[in-house]
Amino acid sequence: MAGIESSFFDLTRFDALSRLDTPIHRLEPRIKVLTTMVFIVAVVSFDKYRVSALLPFVLYPVVLITLGDLPLRYLAGKVFLALPFAFFIGVFNPFFDREVLVRFGPVGVSGGWISFASILIRFGLTVTTALALVATTGMYDLCRALDRLGVPRALTVQLLFLYRYLFVLVDEGSRMQRARSLRSFGNRGTGLRVYSHMIGQLLLRTLDRAQRIHAAMLCRGFDGELRLTRSSSIGKRDILFFCGWTAAFLLMRIYDLPAWAGKIATGMVR
Repeated sequence: MAGIESSFFDLTRFDALSRLDTPIHRLEPRIKVLTTMVFIVAVVSFDKYRVSALLPFVLYPVVLITLGDLPLRYLAGKVFLALPFAFFIGVFNPFFDREVLVRFGPVGVSGGWISFASILIRFGLTVTTALALVATTGMYDLCRALDRLGVPRALTVQLLFLYRYLFVLVDEGSRMQRARSLRSFGNRGTGLRVYSHMIGQLLLRTLDRAQRIHAAMLCRGFDGELRLTRSSSIGKRDILFFCGWTAAFLLMRIYDLPAWAGKIATGMVR
């Protein structure tokens, strides 16, 4: 529980990163959301056997991380935390798709391995970009931007509350775990029956806390609308950022730039 607690509370670092003052942080949140959405759509739209064509898309998250002054090791740790989900999605591809598509001398590479690599690359690109978006925007500004872009308000409010009260849930669970540890010795009190009772108690406490929070919100006039103390407007720099990157994504999607570069290099060698 201590590891889970520290992992969840480490998410507060995103709030600290979102308060930095960099060119990426100063962009309008809606522009960053739209640009990221175009990027994700372009990346996931590739055929499962396209690998080299995905490589130029690395440029966008690299620019976000560099200009946003984001810690690469921290973001990489979060990406690796979710990596098993993508790994187990594609790990069986080499066993079902054994047709050789590429040969490197005597070594043949089957379509299953190529599609597996494509899944991992697309996962890395999309998740890294999404984390960079949250780190340079902040969850509150991000939810507000989604609301202003027409996303159903119920979804944006629930997303914001999930982020806000996830720490409360983890804190409640850590207190229960600490109380169990103080009342047990050695391996006693660690069976499945004990943890099932703890999960049930955590559910009851969560429902009770949710009712009290909802009552307190209603007493303070909450009507379901997201309100921020600062407002933002789209400027010329924001439009230029969106149009420039959208054009770049379309170019990368339509043309296989690494293949072109390989042909040019081969022609020059000859």
